[in-house]
Amino acid sequence: MFGLSPLRRGGIAALSLSVAASIAAPAFAAMGNTASSYGLFPGDVASAQALSMFNPQASSLYYNPSYLIKDPRGELTIGFLHAEQELDGRSLGGAAPATRDGNLLDDSRSQQQLIALKTDLSSITKFEHPIYFAIIAGVEKYGKEMLSFNSSTSMGGQYMEYGRQPLFLNIGGGTELLHGIAVGASAHVSLRSDAKLVASSNLAGETQYETLEVNAKPVIRPVLGVTLDWGKLICGKGDCITNGLETAFAFRGHTEARTSVDSRITIPGTVPSPGIALLIDTVDSYQPDIYSAGVQYRFNDRLRAGVTVERQNWSDLMEVLEDDTVKDQADIHFKDITVPRVGVEWSALKNVNLTAGVAFRESPLESDRSLDVNYLDADKTIYGVGGSWTIERPPILAYPMRVDFGYQFHDIDQRKFDLTSDRAPVNPYETIETGGEVHVFSGSVTLKF
Repeated sequence: MFGLSPLRRGGIAALSLSVAASIAAPAFAAMGNTASSYGLFPGDVASAQALSMFNPQASSLYYNPSYLIKDPRGELTIGFLHAEQELDGRSLGGAAPATRDGNLLDDSRSQQQLIALKTDLSSITKFEHPIYFAIIAGVEKYGKEMLSFNSSTSMGGQYMEYGRQPLFLNIGGGTELLHGIAVGASAHVSLRSDAKLVASSNLAGETQYETLEVNAKPVIRPVLGVTLDWGKLICGKGDCITNGLETAFAFRGHTEARTSVDSRITIPGTVPSPGIALLIDTVDSYQPDIYSAGVQYRFNDRLRAGVTVERQNWSDLMEVLEDDTVKDQADIHFKDITVPRVGVEWSALKNVNLTAGVAFRESPLESDRSLDVNYLDADKTIYGVGGSWTIERPPILAYPMRVDFGYQFHDIDQRKFDLTSDRAPVNPYETIETGGEVHVFSGSVTLKF
């Protein structure tokens, strides 16, 4: 909690302007997040998340923590992700003039820096059974932005999924429960922020006797995973047809970044105590409950392929938005969706692996209009490619180093929306056709130990 008193003169006026801007400006508040929209590390980006449940790197902590056991070595990974959106909205006419210059709605960027650590904790316990621990942290704008928040209405329309996720934090571990059966669990951490402002102001906006308090507390959601290695379960240590066949199941609990503001302002002689109340409670960076199931088959030491299917329960977001003071008037309808993903990895050379994947994501947004908020979204096909290079004997280092790169392309289908606003003389005041594309670049360096 932070306390500040007194604030400089004009503080209430500045606060009022910033609050008004966040509500009225055509900003782009996202209901997705980096890990589910693009992927965490290059391997996840390159496979379009099809092989993420079978990734032995630390990123499996988020997609399937039970797979941490597949590589017993410890590792430290530093990575980056850069996403560029070109999201369009072409006007088809309406009762009001076009609300934008040209067709481009959003060309913002997401730039996230990630760091992850994975290690075996059995060395510090009296148990010989391996217990793997991992932690992943990510910060937007390559480490320069941690707690920014944006929840807004928009006259010109705003894309629902794409946007920044300032803080990403996941911590947990995994172990082999029985021969061929691994389990894991982690906690995904998001923040709930509460701000309270009490001040006295004159009609010119000059303030005194101010108090500002801000509290932020963590909200923890579970990630659970189990992996079945059918070669070990059926054949033990022998050779048989099920060697290389694995199935995995995971659950990721819903997360949301939520902010509440309680402001009370008195004006002596005009507005007595308890004053004018400004109450805001709104969410951003929402991710629904996700149930995942995947199958991987390793044909030999050089080739593996996998299929993953996700069930994303977006219909729960309707209940969340009923209590959102910025978006509650929109009457937005969402549906649950199923996302199929297919990926393959091939060892082209001894220490060089190539990865490719494709996924199709149906839009969870059923509404073609949402009063004031004007959310936009559409079906999309996601393509990914990438590779990794393992340096067995790097200079200075005593253990191997791995360098990864991934690229992802989102092809967003066209879709028509009616833009509406309670400030417009008629509704809808404009019809637009949306579409666009997203380019994602990701890289990482992993040190084994």
